[in-house]
Amino acid sequence: MTAWNEHRYRVGTKQFDNDNIPDQENILQHKKNIESWLSAVFQSEHLSLLLGSGFTTAIASQSGVTSTGMSPDFSDFPFKDELEKASKESAEKLGRGEPNMEDQIRVSNILLQGLQIQEKTSDVNSLIRELNKLFSNFLKSLLETERKIIENISLPEEEKKMLSIDGGIETLTMLVSFLLSFSSRTASRERLQIFTTNYDRLIEYGADLAGLHVLDRFIGTLEPVFRSSRLDIDMHYNPPGIRGEPRYLEGVVRLTKLHGSLDWSYKNGFVRKIGLPFGATSDYPSININPSESVMIYPNAAKDRETTEYPYVELFRDYAVAVCRPNSVLVTYGYGFGDDHINRVISDMLTIPSTHLVIISYSDEGGRISKFCTNIGREAQISLLIGSHFGSMSTLVEHYLPKPAIDRISIRQADLLRNRGLLPKDSSEEGEIGGDKK
Repeated sequence: MTAWNEHRYRVGTKQFDNDNIPDQENILQHKKNIESWLSAVFQSEHLSLLLGSGFTTAIASQSGVTSTGMSPDFSDFPFKDELEKASKESAEKLGRGEPNMEDQIRVSNILLQGLQIQEKTSDVNSLIRELNKLFSNFLKSLLETERKIIENISLPEEEKKMLSIDGGIETLTMLVSFLLSFSSRTASRERLQIFTTNYDRLIEYGADLAGLHVLDRFIGTLEPVFRSSRLDIDMHYNPPGIRGEPRYLEGVVRLTKLHGSLDWSYKNGFVRKIGLPFGATSDYPSININPSESVMIYPNAAKDRETTEYPYVELFRDYAVAVCRPNSVLVTYGYGFGDDHINRVISDMLTIPSTHLVIISYSDEGGRISKFCTNIGREAQISLLIGSHFGSMSTLVEHYLPKPAIDRISIRQADLLRNRGLLPKDSSEEGEIGGDKK
Protein backbone atom coordinates (compact mmCIF):
# COMPACT_ATOMS: atom_id res chain seq x y z
CA MET A 1 0.00 0.00 0.00
CA THR A 2 1.45 3.39 -0.97
CA ALA A 3 1.53 6.31 1.44
CA TRP A 4 -0.52 9.42 0.89
CA ASN A 5 0.71 12.52 -0.84
CA GLU A 6 3.11 14.73 1.10
CA HIS A 7 0.49 17.28 2.14
CA ARG A 8 -3.05 16.21 2.84
CA TYR A 9 -5.85 17.36 5.04
CA ARG A 10 -9.43 16.32 5.51
CA VAL A 11 -11.68 18.16 7.93
CA GLY A 12 -15.35 17.29 7.94
CA THR A 13 -16.36 16.95 4.28
CA LYS A 14 -13.50 19.12 2.93
CA GLN A 15 -10.46 17.35 1.52
CA PHE A 16 -7.18 18.67 0.14
CA ASP A 17 -4.29 16.81 -1.52
CA ASN A 18 -1.21 18.56 -2.86
CA ASP A 19 2.40 17.59 -3.48
CA ASN A 20 3.49 21.18 -2.85
CA ILE A 21 3.75 23.00 0.47
CA PRO A 22 0.92 25.54 0.74
CA ASP A 23 2.24 29.07 0.21
CA GLN A 24 1.41 32.14 2.27
CA GLU A 25 -1.47 33.10 0.00
CA ASN A 26 -3.47 29.91 0.31
CA ILE A 27 -2.53 29.32 3.97
CA LEU A 28 -5.31 31.79 4.81
CA GLN A 29 -7.79 29.73 2.80
CA HIS A 30 -6.74 26.53 4.56
CA LYS A 31 -6.90 28.34 7.89
CA LYS A 32 -10.59 29.13 7.36
CA ASN A 33 -11.33 25.44 6.96
CA ILE A 34 -8.95 24.02 9.55
CA GLU A 35 -9.15 26.48 12.44
CA SER A 36 -12.93 26.72 12.45
CA TRP A 37 -13.23 22.94 12.34
CA LEU A 38 -10.71 22.42 15.16
CA SER A 39 -12.45 25.08 17.24
CA ALA A 40 -15.68 23.10 16.96
CA VAL A 41 -13.98 19.75 17.54
CA PHE A 42 -12.16 21.00 20.66
CA GLN A 43 -15.52 21.85 22.23
CA SER A 44 -16.65 18.24 22.27
CA GLU A 45 -17.97 16.85 25.52
CA HIS A 46 -14.86 14.71 26.03
CA LEU A 47 -11.47 15.72 24.57
CA SER A 48 -8.32 13.60 24.67
CA LEU A 49 -4.84 14.29 23.26
CA LEU A 50 -2.45 11.45 22.38
CA LEU A 51 1.19 12.54 21.95
CA GLY A 52 3.83 10.30 20.40
CA SER A 53 7.56 10.63 19.83
CA GLY A 54 6.90 13.24 17.13
CA PHE A 55 5.95 15.69 19.90
CA THR A 56 9.44 15.53 21.41
CA THR A 57 11.02 15.59 17.95
CA ALA A 58 9.10 18.77 17.09
CA ILE A 59 10.25 20.58 20.24
CA ALA A 60 13.81 19.31 19.88
CA SER A 61 14.15 20.27 16.21
CA GLN A 62 12.81 23.76 16.94
CA SER A 63 15.62 24.05 19.50
CA GLY A 64 18.27 22.67 17.14
CA VAL A 65 18.52 19.36 19.01
CA THR A 66 18.40 15.80 17.68
CA SER A 67 15.98 13.82 19.84
CA THR A 68 16.78 10.40 21.25
CA GLY A 69 16.35 7.56 18.78
CA MET A 70 14.97 4.11 19.53
CA SER A 71 16.77 1.97 16.96
CA PRO A 72 17.66 -1.45 18.39
CA ASP A 73 21.28 -2.57 18.73
CA PHE A 74 22.01 -6.23 19.40
CA SER A 75 25.77 -6.04 18.73
CA ASP A 76 26.82 -7.04 22.28
CA PHE A 77 23.82 -9.24 23.16
CA PRO A 78 24.13 -13.04 23.41
CA PHE A 79 22.11 -14.81 20.70
CA LYS A 80 22.13 -11.49 18.81
CA ASP A 81 21.14 -13.03 15.46
CA GLU A 82 18.15 -14.83 16.96
CA LEU A 83 17.10 -11.72 18.90
CA GLU A 84 17.37 -9.51 15.81
CA LYS A 85 15.20 -11.91 13.81
CA ALA A 86 12.65 -12.18 16.62
CA SER A 87 12.44 -8.38 17.05
CA LYS A 88 11.74 -7.92 13.34
CA GLU A 89 9.01 -10.55 13.47
CA SER A 90 7.54 -8.91 16.58
CA ALA A 91 7.49 -5.47 14.92
CA GLU A 92 5.86 -6.85 11.76
CA LYS A 93 3.25 -8.70 13.79
CA LEU A 94 2.34 -5.47 15.61
CA GLY A 95 2.13 -3.59 12.32
CA ARG A 96 5.08 -1.34 13.20
CA GLY A 97 7.29 -2.28 10.24
CA GLU A 98 10.84 -1.63 11.42
CA PRO A 99 11.65 -2.76 15.00
CA ASN A 100 12.55 -0.28 17.73
CA MET A 101 14.11 -0.55 21.16
CA GLU A 102 10.84 -1.66 22.76
CA ASP A 103 10.81 -4.69 20.48
CA GLN A 104 14.41 -5.35 21.50
CA ILE A 105 13.48 -5.26 25.18
CA ARG A 106 10.39 -7.40 24.66
CA VAL A 107 12.14 -10.27 22.87
CA SER A 108 15.16 -10.05 25.19
CA ASN A 109 12.91 -10.45 28.21
CA ILE A 110 11.22 -13.47 26.65
CA LEU A 111 14.62 -15.03 25.99
CA LEU A 112 15.73 -14.20 29.53
CA GLN A 113 12.76 -16.05 31.01
CA GLY A 114 13.55 -19.10 28.87
CA LEU A 115 17.21 -19.11 29.89
CA GLN A 116 16.24 -18.82 33.56
CA ILE A 117 13.96 -21.84 33.22
CA GLN A 118 16.82 -23.80 31.64
CA GLU A 119 19.13 -22.58 34.44
CA LYS A 120 21.77 -21.33 31.98
CA THR A 121 23.38 -19.02 34.51
CA SER A 122 26.16 -17.70 32.29
CA ASP A 123 23.82 -16.66 29.47
CA VAL A 124 21.32 -15.21 31.95
CA ASN A 125 23.98 -13.00 33.57
CA SER A 126 25.29 -11.89 30.20
CA LEU A 127 21.81 -10.96 28.92
CA ILE A 128 20.90 -9.12 32.16
CA ARG A 129 24.16 -7.18 31.93
CA GLU A 130 23.35 -6.01 28.38
CA LEU A 131 19.77 -5.12 29.32
CA ASN A 132 21.06 -3.07 32.25
CA LYS A 133 23.44 -1.25 29.94
CA LEU A 134 20.64 -0.65 27.43
CA PHE A 135 18.31 0.86 30.06
CA SER A 136 21.05 2.99 31.56
CA ASN A 137 22.22 4.41 28.22
CA PHE A 138 18.67 5.13 27.10
CA LEU A 139 17.83 6.90 30.35
CA LYS A 140 20.92 9.07 30.08
CA SER A 141 20.19 9.90 26.45
CA LEU A 142 16.66 11.05 27.40
CA LEU A 143 18.08 13.35 30.05
CA GLU A 144 20.65 14.65 27.58
CA THR A 145 17.87 15.52 25.11
CA GLU A 146 16.02 17.43 27.85
CA ARG A 147 19.21 19.21 28.88
CA LYS A 148 20.19 20.23 25.34
CA ILE A 149 16.72 21.63 24.67
CA ILE A 150 17.01 23.90 27.72
CA GLU A 151 20.58 24.90 26.88
CA ASN A 152 19.80 25.78 23.27
CA ILE A 153 16.64 27.69 24.17
CA SER A 154 18.74 30.01 26.37
CA LEU A 155 21.41 30.67 23.71
CA PRO A 156 21.85 34.20 22.32
CA GLU A 157 20.30 34.81 18.88
CA GLU A 158 23.72 34.96 17.21
CA GLU A 159 24.64 31.47 18.42
CA LYS A 160 21.21 30.14 17.42
CA LYS A 161 21.81 31.34 13.87
CA MET A 162 25.21 29.63 13.83
CA LEU A 163 23.51 26.39 14.91
CA SER A 164 20.84 26.88 12.20
CA ILE A 165 18.09 26.82 14.81
CA ASP A 166 14.68 27.61 13.32
CA GLY A 167 14.11 31.33 13.55
CA GLY A 168 10.31 31.05 13.65
CA ILE A 169 8.13 31.11 16.72
CA GLU A 170 10.10 30.89 19.97
CA THR A 171 10.35 27.32 21.30
CA LEU A 172 8.87 27.85 24.76
CA THR A 173 6.09 30.03 23.36
CA MET A 174 5.30 27.29 20.85
CA LEU A 175 5.21 24.60 23.55
CA VAL A 176 3.00 26.63 25.88
CA SER A 177 0.64 27.75 23.11
CA PHE A 178 0.28 24.19 21.83
CA LEU A 179 -0.75 22.85 25.24
CA LEU A 180 -3.02 25.80 26.02
CA SER A 181 -4.87 25.45 22.71
CA PHE A 182 -6.10 22.04 23.87
CA SER A 183 -6.46 22.71 27.59
CA SER A 184 -8.29 26.08 27.37
CA ARG A 185 -11.75 24.67 27.91
CA THR A 186 -14.39 26.09 30.17
CA ALA A 187 -14.17 24.46 33.57
CA SER A 188 -17.73 23.18 33.27
CA ARG A 189 -16.58 20.82 30.52
CA GLU A 190 -14.63 17.70 31.31
CA ARG A 191 -10.88 18.11 31.68
CA LEU A 192 -8.52 17.58 28.79
CA GLN A 193 -7.03 14.06 29.01
CA ILE A 194 -3.41 13.90 27.79
CA PHE A 195 -1.97 10.49 26.96
CA THR A 196 1.59 9.94 25.82
CA THR A 197 3.93 7.10 24.94
CA ASN A 198 6.98 9.29 25.66
CA TYR A 199 9.27 8.87 28.67
CA ASP A 200 10.67 12.42 28.84
CA ARG A 201 9.03 15.26 30.80
CA LEU A 202 8.43 17.85 28.07
CA ILE A 203 4.68 17.78 28.71
CA GLU A 204 5.16 18.37 32.43
CA TYR A 205 7.74 21.08 31.71
CA GLY A 206 5.39 22.85 29.30
CA ALA A 207 2.49 22.54 31.75
CA ASP A 208 4.57 24.21 34.46
CA LEU A 209 5.43 27.08 32.12
CA ALA A 210 1.77 27.44 31.11
CA GLY A 211 0.56 27.37 34.71
CA LEU A 212 -1.50 24.24 34.16
CA HIS A 213 -2.42 21.97 37.07
CA VAL A 214 -1.60 18.36 36.16
CA LEU A 215 -3.60 15.55 37.72
CA ASP A 216 -2.23 12.02 37.51
CA ARG A 217 -2.43 8.93 39.70
CA PHE A 218 0.46 10.01 41.94
CA ILE A 219 -0.42 11.14 45.45
CA GLY A 220 2.06 12.68 47.88
CA THR A 221 4.65 15.44 48.19
CA LEU A 222 8.19 14.18 48.79
CA GLU A 223 7.89 10.86 46.93
CA PRO A 224 4.46 10.73 45.25
CA VAL A 225 3.09 7.19 45.08
CA PHE A 226 1.04 5.75 42.21
CA ARG A 227 -2.46 4.97 43.50
CA SER A 228 -5.16 2.90 41.84
CA SER A 229 -7.90 4.66 43.81
CA ARG A 230 -7.62 8.19 42.46
CA LEU A 231 -11.45 8.62 42.58
CA ASP A 232 -11.45 11.34 39.88
CA ILE A 233 -9.75 13.91 42.07
CA ASP A 234 -10.31 17.44 40.75
CA MET A 235 -9.78 21.07 41.79
CA HIS A 236 -12.48 23.49 42.95
CA TYR A 237 -12.69 26.94 44.51
CA ASN A 238 -15.36 28.94 46.34
CA PRO A 239 -16.28 32.26 44.69
CA PRO A 240 -16.36 35.27 47.07
CA GLY A 241 -19.72 35.72 48.74
CA ILE A 242 -21.12 32.38 47.57
CA ARG A 243 -21.45 29.44 49.92
CA GLY A 244 -21.98 25.83 49.04
CA GLU A 245 -21.41 26.34 45.31
CA PRO A 246 -17.80 25.44 44.53
CA ARG A 247 -16.62 26.15 40.97
CA TYR A 248 -14.23 24.09 38.91
CA LEU A 249 -10.77 25.64 38.62
CA GLU A 250 -9.66 26.49 35.08
CA GLY A 251 -6.37 25.26 33.63
CA VAL A 252 -6.53 21.68 34.91
CA VAL A 253 -5.52 18.66 32.80
CA ARG A 254 -5.17 14.94 33.38
CA LEU A 255 -1.96 13.21 32.30
CA THR A 256 -1.36 9.51 31.69
CA LYS A 257 2.07 8.26 30.56
CA LEU A 258 1.17 4.92 28.99
CA HIS A 259 4.71 3.52 28.84
CA GLY A 260 6.00 4.96 32.08
CA SER A 261 8.41 7.83 32.70
CA LEU A 262 12.11 8.23 33.31
CA ASP A 263 11.42 9.60 36.82
CA TRP A 264 9.28 6.63 37.90
CA SER A 265 10.79 4.01 40.15
CA TYR A 266 9.58 0.74 41.66
CA LYS A 267 10.58 0.49 45.32
CA ASN A 268 9.24 -1.56 48.22
CA GLY A 269 6.13 -2.65 46.36
CA PHE A 270 5.11 0.82 45.17
CA VAL A 271 5.60 2.83 42.00
CA ARG A 272 7.04 6.18 43.03
CA LYS A 273 7.90 9.43 41.28
CA ILE A 274 11.41 10.47 42.24
CA GLY A 275 12.61 14.06 42.44
CA LEU A 276 14.54 14.49 39.19
CA PRO A 277 15.09 17.97 37.69
CA PHE A 278 14.31 18.49 34.02
CA GLY A 279 17.50 17.77 32.07
CA ALA A 280 19.47 16.56 35.10
CA THR A 281 23.02 15.40 34.51
CA SER A 282 23.69 11.67 34.47
CA ASP A 283 25.45 11.84 37.86
CA TYR A 284 22.46 13.36 39.65
CA PRO A 285 22.00 11.46 42.97
CA SER A 286 18.37 10.37 42.49
CA ILE A 287 18.77 9.07 38.92
CA ASN A 288 17.62 5.48 38.83
CA ILE A 289 20.02 3.57 36.58
CA ASN A 290 19.07 0.17 37.98
CA PRO A 291 16.65 -1.38 35.47
CA SER A 292 15.35 -3.85 38.04
CA GLU A 293 13.76 -0.87 39.81
CA SER A 294 12.73 1.08 36.70
CA VAL A 295 9.17 1.00 35.40
CA MET A 296 10.11 2.88 32.26
CA ILE A 297 9.02 1.25 28.97
CA TYR A 298 8.32 -2.40 29.83
CA PRO A 299 9.21 -3.92 33.20
CA ASN A 300 12.29 -6.06 33.50
CA ALA A 301 11.64 -9.80 33.26
CA ALA A 302 13.44 -10.31 36.57
CA LYS A 303 10.49 -8.72 38.38
CA ASP A 304 7.56 -10.68 39.69
CA ARG A 305 4.32 -11.07 37.76
CA GLU A 306 2.59 -8.27 39.64
CA THR A 307 5.03 -5.62 38.45
CA THR A 308 4.92 -6.99 34.90
CA GLU A 309 1.27 -6.00 34.77
CA TYR A 310 1.33 -3.04 37.17
CA PRO A 311 0.95 -0.10 36.68
CA TYR A 312 0.32 -0.53 32.95
CA VAL A 313 -3.04 -2.24 33.45
CA GLU A 314 -4.28 0.81 35.36
CA LEU A 315 -2.88 3.26 32.80
CA PHE A 316 -4.46 1.55 29.82
CA ARG A 317 -7.75 1.20 31.67
CA ASP A 318 -7.73 5.00 32.08
CA TYR A 319 -6.98 5.38 28.37
CA ALA A 320 -9.77 3.08 27.23
CA VAL A 321 -12.33 4.57 29.63
CA ALA A 322 -11.51 8.14 28.58
CA VAL A 323 -11.57 7.48 24.82
CA CYS A 324 -14.33 4.91 24.31
CA ARG A 325 -17.46 6.86 25.20
CA PRO A 326 -20.04 8.89 23.27
CA ASN A 327 -19.29 12.47 22.16
CA SER A 328 -15.56 11.88 22.55
CA VAL A 329 -12.77 13.33 20.38
CA LEU A 330 -9.23 11.99 20.27
CA VAL A 331 -6.48 14.16 18.73
CA THR A 332 -3.15 12.48 17.96
CA TYR A 333 0.04 14.44 17.33
CA GLY A 334 3.35 12.84 16.42
CA TYR A 335 1.94 9.35 16.92
CA GLY A 336 2.83 6.95 14.08
CA PHE A 337 0.22 4.25 14.84
CA GLY A 338 2.94 1.70 15.53
CA ASP A 339 1.53 0.35 18.82
CA ASP A 340 -1.17 -2.24 18.24
CA HIS A 341 -2.47 -2.11 21.83
CA ILE A 342 -3.10 1.63 21.45
CA ASN A 343 -4.59 1.33 17.96
CA ARG A 344 -7.05 -1.30 19.13
CA VAL A 345 -8.61 1.12 21.60
CA ILE A 346 -8.89 3.79 18.88
CA SER A 347 -10.62 1.26 16.61
CA ASP A 348 -13.09 0.45 19.38
CA MET A 349 -13.70 4.16 19.95
CA LEU A 350 -14.69 4.69 16.31
CA THR A 351 -17.42 2.05 16.57
CA ILE A 352 -19.34 4.71 18.54
CA PRO A 353 -20.92 7.00 15.89
CA SER A 354 -20.60 10.23 17.92
CA THR A 355 -16.81 9.93 18.35
CA HIS A 356 -14.18 11.60 16.18
CA LEU A 357 -10.46 11.09 15.51
CA VAL A 358 -8.11 13.91 14.46
CA ILE A 359 -4.70 12.76 13.20
CA ILE A 360 -1.91 15.36 12.99
CA SER A 361 1.40 13.99 11.75
CA TYR A 362 4.56 15.26 10.05
CA SER A 363 4.59 12.22 7.75
CA ASP A 364 2.97 8.85 7.15
CA GLU A 365 6.04 6.76 7.90
CA GLY A 366 5.68 3.22 6.66
CA GLY A 367 2.14 3.95 5.49
CA ARG A 368 0.81 2.99 8.93
CA ILE A 369 -1.61 5.89 9.25
CA SER A 370 -3.11 5.37 5.80
CA LYS A 371 -3.34 1.63 6.45
CA PHE A 372 -5.12 2.21 9.76
CA CYS A 373 -7.63 4.64 8.24
CA THR A 374 -8.30 2.35 5.28
CA ASN A 375 -8.88 -0.66 7.51
CA ILE A 376 -11.24 1.30 9.78
CA GLY A 377 -13.16 2.73 6.83
CA ARG A 378 -14.92 5.50 8.77
CA GLU A 379 -13.97 8.62 6.83
CA ALA A 380 -16.74 10.73 8.32
CA GLN A 381 -15.26 10.23 11.79
CA ILE A 382 -11.62 10.96 10.90
CA SER A 383 -9.96 14.32 10.24
CA LEU A 384 -6.41 14.44 8.84
CA LEU A 385 -3.57 16.94 8.91
CA ILE A 386 -0.66 15.09 7.28
CA GLY A 387 2.64 16.41 5.92
CA SER A 388 5.63 18.55 6.82
CA HIS A 389 3.53 21.72 6.57
CA PHE A 390 0.43 20.70 8.52
CA GLY A 391 2.41 18.54 10.97
CA SER A 392 4.90 21.26 11.86
CA MET A 393 4.14 22.39 15.41
CA SER A 394 5.23 25.98 14.76
CA THR A 395 2.93 26.16 11.71
CA LEU A 396 0.07 24.63 13.68
CA VAL A 397 0.45 27.11 16.52
CA GLU A 398 0.85 30.15 14.26
CA HIS A 399 -1.89 29.40 11.73
CA TYR A 400 -4.22 26.51 12.48
CA LEU A 401 -4.78 25.82 16.18
CA PRO A 402 -7.53 27.83 17.93
CA LYS A 403 -6.47 30.77 20.06
CA PRO A 404 -5.20 29.43 23.41
CA ALA A 405 -7.46 31.42 25.71
CA ILE A 406 -10.94 31.48 27.17
CA ASP A 407 -11.50 35.01 25.96
CA ARG A 408 -14.94 36.20 27.09
CA ILE A 409 -14.08 39.85 26.40
CA SER A 410 -13.43 39.42 22.67
CA ILE A 411 -16.46 37.13 22.36
CA ARG A 412 -18.74 39.76 23.89
CA GLN A 413 -17.11 42.46 21.75
CA ALA A 414 -17.95 40.46 18.62
CA ASP A 415 -21.55 40.07 19.85
CA LEU A 416 -21.89 43.83 20.34
CA LEU A 417 -20.44 44.61 16.91
CA ARG A 418 -22.74 42.04 15.33
CA ASN A 419 -25.81 43.49 17.06
CA ARG A 420 -24.86 46.97 15.84
CA GLY A 421 -24.56 45.78 12.26
CA LEU A 422 -20.80 46.27 12.11
CA LEU A 423 -20.13 42.54 11.60
CA PRO A 424 -22.04 40.00 9.50
CA LYS A 425 -24.60 38.06 11.52
CA ASP A 426 -23.00 34.73 10.64
CA SER A 427 -19.46 35.75 11.63
CA SER A 428 -17.77 34.18 14.61
CA GLU A 429 -14.90 35.39 16.69
CA GLU A 430 -11.65 33.84 15.50
CA GLY A 431 -10.40 31.14 17.82
CA GLU A 432 -13.47 30.97 20.04
CA ILE A 433 -12.77 27.80 22.01
CA GLY A 434 -13.90 28.83 25.45
CA GLY A 435 -17.31 27.23 25.30
CA ASP A 436 -20.84 28.14 24.34
CA LYS A 437 -21.69 31.83 24.06
CA LYS A 438 -23.86 33.39 26.68
